[in-house]
Amino acid sequence: MRTSFTLAQLADPDIADSEKILRACVHCGFCTATCPTYVLDGNELDSPRGRIYLIKEMLEQNRPATPEVVLHIDRCLSCLACMTTCPSGVNYMHLVDHARVHIEHTYRRPFAERALRTMLAKLLPYPRRFRLALIAALAGKPFAPLAEALDFKRVAAMLGLAPRNWPQHPLAPQTFPALGSQRQGRVILLAGCVNDVLAPQINAATIRVLTRHGIEVVIAEGAGCCGSLVHHMGRDDEALAQARANIDAWSAVQRADAILINTSGCGTTVKDYGFMLRTDRAYAERAARISSLAKDISEYLAGIPLKADPQPPGLVVAYHSACSLQHGQHITRQPKDLLGKVGFQVKDVPEGHLCCGSAGTYNILQPDIARRLRERKVGTIEKLRPDVIAAGNLGCITQLAAGTELPVVHTIELVDWATGGPCPQRLRDPRPLVAMPASAATS
Repeated sequence: MRTSFTLAQLADPDIADSEKILRACVHCGFCTATCPTYVLDGNELDSPRGRIYLIKEMLEQNRPATPEVVLHIDRCLSCLACMTTCPSGVNYMHLVDHARVHIEHTYRRPFAERALRTMLAKLLPYPRRFRLALIAALAGKPFAPLAEALDFKRVAAMLGLAPRNWPQHPLAPQTFPALGSQRQGRVILLAGCVNDVLAPQINAATIRVLTRHGIEVVIAEGAGCCGSLVHHMGRDDEALAQARANIDAWSAVQRADAILINTSGCGTTVKDYGFMLRTDRAYAERAARISSLAKDISEYLAGIPLKADPQPPGLVVAYHSACSLQHGQHITRQPKDLLGKVGFQVKDVPEGHLCCGSAGTYNILQPDIARRLRERKVGTIEKLRPDVIAAGNLGCITQLAAGTELPVVHTIELVDWATGGPCPQRLRDPRPLVAMPASAATS
C-alpha cells in the first residue's frame, strides 16, 4: 500500500510505526473471511481492509476523525483474527490502537456516549469502585427487560451482564507459599481487576493449582488493572499510567520466574507493554522485561507435570478459545492439552476463530452486534452437546453465560478440580452466572 506521509509527520514515532504497518498491506482481502463484523453484514468498511483505508486517509491528512470513521472503528472488536489470517504480517492491533487514540483526541462524541465511556473507564479498572457499582446493579437487574423494551440497549446490556451473586472484595497483596517440602518456583499473579470482584473463584483456583504443585504465588503491592480496558477505548494516558504502576509493582518483587495472567485479554496487553512504552526512556527497558516474563496460566502450566486425580471427572468440555488467547498470544494447543491430560474429553468449537462478542467493553458499547455474535457462538457450541464450556478469559465466560444454560467456567477451574481441588461452583449450582436477557432466551 502506498502512503504519502510528510517527513514532519514521520518524525512522530506513532505515525512512523503506523506507516510501516500500512505499507505492509497488499489489499488481498484474506482478512475479510475471518472478521466477525464483515461475516455478519458483508460491509467492506466493517472489515479490516476497509478500516485500514479509513485509518490511512485520516492519519495521512492529519484531520479530526469523522462520524463515519468513528462508526466503523468502534465496530471493530480488536479480536485480531485478521492478524492470524494475514499472509503479509500486517500488525492491525497497533494500527487500530493508534486510530482509537487519534479518535479520542480529535472527535467529540455525543454527551450520553461520553458519559458512558467515562463511567466505564472510571469504574471497571478499579475493583473497589466496581464492586460498589455491581451492588447497585443487583438492585437494578430486575429492570433489565424494561430497559430493553424502552430501547435503552446499553443499560440493558450492563444490567444483563451483571452477576446475580453478591460481589466479592478484591484480593489483598500477599504471598501464598508453595505446599510441600520444596519450592519449585515463584511467580507473580496479576490481580487487581474485574476478575477479583466478578469471579474470585478463578484466582482462587489458580492459586490452589500453583501452590499444590510447589509454586509460590505473589500478589504484588501496588499492582492493579493492566490498562487494556481504557487502552482499547483510546484513553492512552490512563492506560500507560496503569501499565507503569504495574511495572513498578512487579519490578519490586524479587526472583520471580514469571508473571502469570488468567484473563487472556489482560495477557495480550501486558505482553505488549514493551511496545506501548517503547519511547519512554524511564520505562522502556523495564517494560520490555515485564512483557518477556508475562505468561498465560495455561502457557505456564504446560511446562509443569500435573498431578491428576486417579479418577478424573471425564466430562465433555467444549473449549472456547478466546480471541485474545488464540489471535493475540498465539496460544491454541496448551489449554486443550491441559484439559486432556487431567481427564476431560475436549471438543473444538466450530468456527472457533470467530469472536463471541465480548471484547472488553464491546458487549456494552455495541450490544446489538455483540448479541448476534453470542447467539452464533452459543449455537455452534450447543450442537456439540458438551457437559461444560471452558474458556480462558472472564469476558468470554460472562458473555457466553448470558446466552446459554450450559455451565461456563474458566479452564483453570477444571484443572484445579481434576488435580485435587473442589468441583467448580457452576457445576454444582445449575443457575446461570448471569441472568439471561429475553433476547437471548428466545433466540
